[in-house]
Amino acid sequence: MSVPAWFTHDRFGMFVHWGLYSLPARHEWVMNRERRTVEDYERYLHRFEPDLYDPRAWARAAKEAGMRYVVLTTKHHEGFCLWDSKLTDYTSTHTPIGRDLVAEFVEAVRAEGLKVGFYHSLIDWHHPDFTVDGHHPRRDEPREVVEKLNEGRDMARYRAYLHGQVEELLTGYGKIDYLFYDFSYRQDDHHDVWGGKGADDWGSEELLALTRRLQPGIVVNDRLDIPGDFVTPEQYQPDRPMEVDGVPVPWEACQTLNGSWGYDRDNHHVKSVDLLVRMLIDGVSKNGNMLLNVGPTGRGELDPTALATLEGIGAWMRRHERSIRGAGPATFTAPPDARYTRRGDRLYLHLFTWPFEHLHLPGLAGKVAYAQFLHDASELAHREIAPDIKAVTTGIGGQPAGTLTLTLPVVRPDVAVPVVELFLTEEAAAEEEGA
Repeated sequence: MSVPAWFTHDRFGMFVHWGLYSLPARHEWVMNRERRTVEDYERYLHRFEPDLYDPRAWARAAKEAGMRYVVLTTKHHEGFCLWDSKLTDYTSTHTPIGRDLVAEFVEAVRAEGLKVGFYHSLIDWHHPDFTVDGHHPRRDEPREVVEKLNEGRDMARYRAYLHGQVEELLTGYGKIDYLFYDFSYRQDDHHDVWGGKGADDWGSEELLALTRRLQPGIVVNDRLDIPGDFVTPEQYQPDRPMEVDGVPVPWEACQTLNGSWGYDRDNHHVKSVDLLVRMLIDGVSKNGNMLLNVGPTGRGELDPTALATLEGIGAWMRRHERSIRGAGPATFTAPPDARYTRRGDRLYLHLFTWPFEHLHLPGLAGKVAYAQFLHDASELAHREIAPDIKAVTTGIGGQPAGTLTLTLPVVRPDVAVPVVELFLTEEAAAEEEGA
C-alpha cells in the first residue's frame, strides 16, 4: 500500500455525513434500523430543503480546526444523491432545494485551499436492482416476501449503475483527491450476513481501475473487498501501528463526535475536545491519520456542539500544529501516559497526564540540545541524573543510564494537551532519520 505524500503529511481531515437521514435525525442508518420501505422513506425527498447550506462555512470550520481535507458523502446507503446524477431522479436536484450540492461543496473546499474527498456507498437500499440481504431494511420480512422482492432484481444492472455514478462524480468536478468507498460484507470469517456482498458484486477490480484512470493520483480506501491505498479502522483507536500480513501500512481512523455519523438530534454522548485531541495525537504517534466526522442538520448547518468542538480542537492546533502536521512516529519510548511524535530534528512529547515537577525520558540523555513548551516557546530545564546519586529528603535520586530528566512547573499549562518540543542533537536526528 502507498499513498501520496500529502496524505501522511496532512494527518487530519473532516468527514461529512449528510443526506435525507438528517431529517428524521435518528442516525444515518434510520432506514435500516426502522425497517422502512422505499415508498415510506421517499417522503423525506419532498422535505429536503437545506436553505442554510453554506459549504464555505463548513470548509472554514474544518480549516480553522486544523483539518486539511474534507470528505463528503455523495451518496449513503439510503441511495439519495447529493449531485445532479443523470442515472436517477433520487437526487438533490429533485428536492425543494433543487441544486447540485456536491458542486457547491467542491467549489467551497477548494476555495479554502483544502483537499477534496468523496465518500460513495457501494450499498443502495433505494435502487430496484439492489437485492435484499441481511443488511437491507426489508431483511426481516417473511422468506416468501423477500424472495418476491428479489424476483427480477439484477446485481449486474446495479453494478452498471454504481460504476456509472462513480464516473459522473470523477469526471464532473475537476481533480478529486480522495475516495472513500463503503462497504463490503461478503459472507466469510469476518461477516455473517446472509446474501452478503463483496468484490464480485461491486465489480471492484474494474471499479478501482476506473477510479484510477479517471483520477490519477487519487487515494482510495480499503473497503472494496480488495486492497486499497490505506486501511480504515472505524470507531476504535488502534493500540499499535496498523499492519496487513505483518507489513506496516498507511491508515486512517474514522471517528465520530458522538457515535453517530449523520445528524442525531437526541444523541448527547459527545466526546470532549481533550479526548479528541488525544486520539489525534495517539494516531499520529502510530503513523496514522484521523478523519473526524460531523453531521450537518437538515437545514444544512453544523450544529452548535460540532462547531464548539471544532473550535476547541482548532485552539489547540493553532499552537501545536507542528507536532501533528508533517509529523510521524519516533523510535524512542515515551513515558507512561505520554506520546511522542517527530518532525525532522524535533521530537514532540505530548503529556496526557501532568506529572509533579520531574519527568524522566529513557534513552534521551545526550540527545537533546534544547527543550521548550510548544504552546508558548518557554524554555524547560533538562539534565541527566547519574544512576549512583542517592535520593535524600529533598533531592531526587539517580535514574537509569541514558535517562534525560525534564523539570516542569507545578501548574499544568491551560491547553488540552501540553506538548514539550525537544530539539534533537544533529547526531540523534540523523539516527532517527535512518531508523
